[in-house]
Amino acid sequence: MPSYLVIHAAGQKKDDILIEDDDLTLTFQAGWAVLSDSQGPCLAIPSGQGASIQRVDQTPEPADQA
Repeated sequence: MPSYLVIHAAGQKKDDILIEDDDLTLTFQAGWAVLSDSQGPCLAIPSGQGASIQRVDQTPEPADQA
């Protein structure tokens, strides 16, 4: 399941956000980072805000090809 951690700049005094959904996607549109699912945008962050967005979901390990 795609998961993204949004970390706000230290001076903003905002809580970090973990957002996850089976259909979650991250796109960049006109100076905004937009997280969307199958029903539309979930969260939009302006690029000037100084937030960091990291993908943190666990990807399955490839099966051993023995």
